[in-house]
Amino acid sequence: MRDLVITQNITLDGAVEMLGDWFDPQGQDAEVLAELRRQDETCDAVLLGRRTFEAFRGYWPDQLGEDQTGVAEQLDQVSKHVVSSTLTDPAWRHSTIISGDPVDAVRALKAQAGQDIVVTGSITLCHALIEADLVDEYRQFVVPVVQGGGRRLFPEGVEVPSLTLTESLAFSSGVVCLKHRPVR
Repeated sequence: MRDLVITQNITLDGAVEMLGDWFDPQGQDAEVLAELRRQDETCDAVLLGRRTFEAFRGYWPDQLGEDQTGVAEQLDQVSKHVVSSTLTDPAWRHSTIISGDPVDAVRALKAQAGQDIVVTGSITLCHALIEADLVDEYRQFVVPVVQGGGRRLFPEGVEVPSLTLTESLAFSSGVVCLKHRPVR
């Protein structure tokens, strides 16, 4: 069974929604990029909501051959699953549309052979997956800024009873990566 991993860039005050310019995908330091590449070694699929998918599709394919982060190449190679009731053609190679119930579709994806399925951005989708108790690991790259607002990773009123810290990494840029797994 595959793991479903939520990986988010998050502010010190807990926002994952970017209301400002606190995160630059091309401006990450070498240490953070090395950790992202290490995590990519266990990922063969990404799961995205429609808005995040469209933002990625509008940016990353154009970075192929010029991207120093390795993200463009990784996204070009992995299977991409986009949750959408309006898209009919994903227009990005290795992409499929999930038009039905995303919770049922993710359960089926997790049951298939393969490596990690990683969700990033896609706050509404993340909320549905958290509420359905489908998340196997949370990876938060905590950026040392306070935004003062914005949507949070965990939906209001939803409890995740117990999490175990499996790893914490501090980078010279001030970013900290925290990895937690639900206790089941």
